[in-house]
Amino acid sequence: MGSQKVFLLLILVLFYVVSLVSCTEFEAGGENGWIIPQSSNQSDMFNQWASKNRFKVGDTIRFKYKKDSVLVVSEDEYKKCQTTKPELYSNHDDTVFKLDRPGLFYFISGVAGHCEKGQKMIIKVMEVEPTPQSPPPSSSLHSSTHKSNHAVRKTSWFIGVGLVTISILVLTSLSLV
Repeated sequence: MGSQKVFLLLILVLFYVVSLVSCTEFEAGGENGWIIPQSSNQSDMFNQWASKNRFKVGDTIRFKYKKDSVLVVSEDEYKKCQTTKPELYSNHDDTVFKLDRPGLFYFISGVAGHCEKGQKMIIKVMEVEPTPQSPPPSSSLHSSTHKSNHAVRKTSWFIGVGLVTISILVLTSLSLV
């Protein structure tokens, strides 16, 4: 009976840890990716897409494109479609940006004329109450060669405290069996 309680406790802790550190990866613009809007009717397509999603600290945005770029800029640069002083810049075909703080993030294409045609987006990251197990925010932009066909992919990471806790519980339950 004692080993069953330990095993049940192990399962509950595992689900708790996973729920604390679960993050979502979004594909900018959904399945179409980071493209130039085809008509003036679609000029706000990225902001419409972003408004339909809920972003939280730790989530990531994947930008998939060919012969283009993505820049993180200030609000003023976003409004003017300026690319002279971006906070971050990437011109890889597959760029992942980590949303590492609450607030607004401004993205534009760095290719001349693309931003003016609507290839720009504002993402609002919700403010959440920090948990004691939350890792500190890390820096944001890196490129990746990983390809995904899904618009949104759920991923989970275990932080060090969770792994240590689970390891101790497993060893304890094995010694009781």
